[in-house]
Amino acid sequence: MLFVYEQMCMDYHSFVNGCRMSRIRQGDQDNGVLMSQPDQSKAAPDGLDPDVVPEASDYSLDGQIGFVLRRAHQRATAIFQEHFSDLTPTQWAVLSKLHEGGPLSQNLLGRMTAMDAATMQGVVRRLMERGLVSRDSDPNDRRRLTLCLTEAGRETVLSSTDKAFAVSRETLSPLNPRERATLLRLLSRLI
Repeated sequence: MLFVYEQMCMDYHSFVNGCRMSRIRQGDQDNGVLMSQPDQSKAAPDGLDPDVVPEASDYSLDGQIGFVLRRAHQRATAIFQEHFSDLTPTQWAVLSKLHEGGPLSQNLLGRMTAMDAATMQGVVRRLMERGLVSRDSDPNDRRRLTLCLTEAGRETVLSSTDKAFAVSRETLSPLNPRERATLLRLLSRLI
């Protein structure tokens, strides 16, 4: 398990100035796992307190929710890619939702996986090319097409579920069980 995030910091020069290299978990110290983290002593007001009017000089990217969420997403994606060399996160989302819900229209599937129509179309096309998803007529309305898993798609989901759980566990591993539940509950309130 090796996650070195120095490259991400190099891409964000303003972040580099506030970064310090630290070990993310005690258990990783022996593995040399490093993650760039903002220097909390340099954190500026976040501008979220309605009683405090921040000045432009108080702005720090490190304290902004969008930046922090993007960094967390980058970490989660890197972990996903280590476990899934043959699927993208969006492809896994489609396969997983089709496994959960059975045949679905492309429109509904896009809403369920939070993908716009163009992204959904590309993801579905690639999954169809790989023989994991098929497009069939809706048995209740022949004018409507639905997407469903092929046998190969079902096998892929069943054989990959343990990897998907491992991605979630590893992504949340710096947190204790209570913090994990709290984080997921709070993030769910934002969407």
